[in-house]
Amino acid sequence: MNSTNDSCTMTVLKDETSRTDLLNRLRRAEGQLRGIQRMIEEGEECMQIAQQISAVRKALDSAYVRMTVCFMEQELSGRMREGKARATDLRQLLANVETLLGKVR
Repeated sequence: MNSTNDSCTMTVLKDETSRTDLLNRLRRAEGQLRGIQRMIEEGEECMQIAQQISAVRKALDSAYVRMTVCFMEQELSGRMREGKARATDLRQLLANVETLLGKVR
């Protein structure tokens, strides 16, 4: 796998429903982060803050995976529709997905 971002040329998410879903997930995570900031300002216990940070990390990971799945669905359906599902195209698509999933660590 090539680890440079140059090899990962992807399109934008075109499906409006998927984009709206991702934006809503990110807005919820943003609200959670503001809540964590408030907890710190108000002197809440570290364990409660840590639990909320863990929850926001899971929410962001979930949004990231959902974005990756949307990308895969979009790219695969587009390539199948265009009859461009050649082995080299699919290898590049899978390399792009591997790059995306590698960033979730």
